[in-house]
Amino acid sequence: MKVIVGFLKFTPVFLLAGLMISGMGPLMAAPIAVIWAAIVAFITDKLSFNDIVGAAVDNVKEMQLVFFILMAAYAMAEAFMSTGVAAAIINVALGLGMTAKTVAVTAFIVTAILSVATGTSWGTFAACAPIFLWLNHIVGGNLLLTTAAIAGGACFGDNIGLISDTTVVSSGIHKVEVIHRIRHQGVWSGLCLLVTAVIIVLLSMGLSGDVANATDAIKEIPAEVWTSLNEKRPSAVTLLNQVQEGVPTFMIIPLILVLIAAVRGLPTLACLGLGIASSLIFGLAAGTVDSVKSFLGLVEAGFADAGSWVIVMMMWVAAFGGIMAKINAFLPLSNFVASIVTNVRQLLFCNGVLSILGNAALSDEMAQIVTVGPICKALTDENVEASEADMYKLRLRNATFNDALGVFGSQLIPWHVYMGFYVGIASAVYPLHEFVPWDIIRYNVMAMVAVSSLLILTLTGWDRFIPFFGLPSEPDVRLKKYIKKEKEQEMTPMIESV
Repeated sequence: MKVIVGFLKFTPVFLLAGLMISGMGPLMAAPIAVIWAAIVAFITDKLSFNDIVGAAVDNVKEMQLVFFILMAAYAMAEAFMSTGVAAAIINVALGLGMTAKTVAVTAFIVTAILSVATGTSWGTFAACAPIFLWLNHIVGGNLLLTTAAIAGGACFGDNIGLISDTTVVSSGIHKVEVIHRIRHQGVWSGLCLLVTAVIIVLLSMGLSGDVANATDAIKEIPAEVWTSLNEKRPSAVTLLNQVQEGVPTFMIIPLILVLIAAVRGLPTLACLGLGIASSLIFGLAAGTVDSVKSFLGLVEAGFADAGSWVIVMMMWVAAFGGIMAKINAFLPLSNFVASIVTNVRQLLFCNGVLSILGNAALSDEMAQIVTVGPICKALTDENVEASEADMYKLRLRNATFNDALGVFGSQLIPWHVYMGFYVGIASAVYPLHEFVPWDIIRYNVMAMVAVSSLLILTLTGWDRFIPFFGLPSEPDVRLKKYIKKEKEQEMTPMIESV
């Protein structure tokens, strides 16, 4: 009977996964899953309507700060894309001209920086694909390597960017500060970036040395491509026009200020506010902002974009998690993982594997974060004995798992929504090649390096050689089952003597 009840409690997860896999959007899938979770809670635990609503609402309250951060993040991203900050980054990088040897690695570095600045991998890919794919065409580079480099670089900031929705949400679920998350994984992320850049350079050896520039590439873009891009990503059209027309180099300063503020440990909302305010001030000086009123329109658009789906989705998912926690729905899974692992590192490694499997099952990194994230948190909290400081470090790694293996893992899953978007954008802006997901997967060095290194470093303990990335180890952190076993062994002689 317990097995049947345990399975029934887990069915809301299966329902949510099934709805997402079927193609239903999270804005509808999450509410339906919440309703079914409430029904299951009533059947299995005899919870009243008020108890169910209370559990859901209490969990939503825990996410309030995350909602404000998401709104500010979307507003800053909109400001950076429209005031010339993003265009200045691209123009500085392309100032020396491109060759077939350098186009892929330059595309990788530029998209990595731009994704940190804007917090969006999709927006970065849409904005940079037209430039670099046509640059690649002009200089005769490796088309698939360049396409995959753009995809891999675009995901860099989506994983570690201060204003990335996946970074904010994954940190919120595991109750860690975004700034602390970035500090925890910063050196590791930088090393992944460096290793990937070196590999891309090696793969580009032997190609042509002919030089081209961004203006030539943009002029080559056909009219129908502009129309398609304007329909799918209008902000990318604004960015391309700014790249072509040119913006003052000092428009990079807002990004630099935000990065400095983040490194100095300012609260996330303060960093975002600084980015928004500085982009207004420098935008007015550069002439990319017509008036304060028009700029406030950008901020409003950012708020509206966040509120139109991501915040609403997070509220429903938080409600879902609250109900599932109330009925201990994840306890059987927690018990199973706890029974097969022999140390804390193995437990965390299993959390990483769960993140990848959840990403593949749901075909959406955000759905994976909000579904698997609470499972990973429960597994750690219920099975590990450690000081609060050490537990916080473990939560940082779990947040990194959910985000990094969601974002970078998506680059290795052919049926993932990321692949569909990237293939669609690439085909639209460069119709001379019929792109398929495998084109991006087999050359996506960044995804391969990030996913493999994160799992290997966690399991082996080699993460201790990377600053700020090492995890506490036994006996500072221990599995509760062994502590319980030791206490039982200590009690046995006493019982026998009695």
